[in-house]
Amino acid sequence: MKIAVIPGDGIGPEIMAEAIKVLDAIAIKFGHNFEYHHALIGGAAYDKFQNHFPDETKQIAENCDAILFGSVGGPVDQMHEPKWKDCERNSILAIRKHFDFNANLRPVKVYPQLAFRCVLRPDIVEQGIDIMTVRELSSGIYFGEHRTEGNKAWDIMEYDVPTIEAIAHAAFKTAQARRKKVTSVDKANVLDCSRLWRKTVDEVAKQYPDIELEHILVDNCAMQIVQRPSSFDVMLMPNMFGDILSDLTSVLSGSIGMLPSASLNKQGFGMYEPSGGSAPDIAGKGIANPIAQILSAALMLKISFGLNDEHDAIKNAIQKTLDQNILTGDLTQTNPVGTQQMGDAIINNL
Repeated sequence: MKIAVIPGDGIGPEIMAEAIKVLDAIAIKFGHNFEYHHALIGGAAYDKFQNHFPDETKQIAENCDAILFGSVGGPVDQMHEPKWKDCERNSILAIRKHFDFNANLRPVKVYPQLAFRCVLRPDIVEQGIDIMTVRELSSGIYFGEHRTEGNKAWDIMEYDVPTIEAIAHAAFKTAQARRKKVTSVDKANVLDCSRLWRKTVDEVAKQYPDIELEHILVDNCAMQIVQRPSSFDVMLMPNMFGDILSDLTSVLSGSIGMLPSASLNKQGFGMYEPSGGSAPDIAGKGIANPIAQILSAALMLKISFGLNDEHDAIKNAIQKTLDQNILTGDLTQTNPVGTQQMGDAIINNL
């Protein structure tokens, strides 16, 4: 199993090191051989190649079975510098486009051990929060035409039926392995793209009679995520709405450092990364939470390699670690552990 390891910038290398340690422990425990191929992206790639997404990285990733990705980007006050200018667009958006990743999956779960960290009222949290956001990743306004002329600007949103069908199938198939409900998010009362979205999702839903489908307008959805998050199972969303709402759901877990994600193309090739950013303000301090990166590696084992027991072993080890009140600084102010200590604790619980 060949894995492209692309740590990126900021805390990326630190949390990636812990994910690799956990994968090594899994390899020993279950008798696997993971072959790592390291590559650069973002500011780290620019330092060597003067390119945020160099051909060398493309070739390494193309020759692997999956990508384990860290994060990209630098300090906000340095965004005008060549190294960081348009870094995200030229790296993370570029790699998504290069591999035609059309579906982004983000599981958001409130662990009982961390319920006290959730921003919602205890009576809401007690009902249970376990949501999978499925975001269309290859089209929409982010990939449309962007133009400025004088004091006017245009950003064009486009969707077609095949693109919507592909992401809808991904959502319904995901729901079949969960609680069998899909909530499709749009703005069909205003946008033509959303009207096409809703019509197409309805057509795809006919192929999944076992799945409950509901439609919800994006503004109402934002309100309902806060008021009744337990009612959501799989959320199906266009690119921009998914970008915004997946960040909203991310705060429910208590820390974005707990949230993994998977980006998949229609051929099943995947890239796995934490939902958070490069956090340059804490980079190099050894205090970042590596759980999201480790859970991303676990998702890779399950989705790309079909290693369900190995995936479950990692999740169980993380739950046991949290049960032992071993927490990083984003989760507690009382005796927090560092990045390496959290990785070691999870390995011990394997």
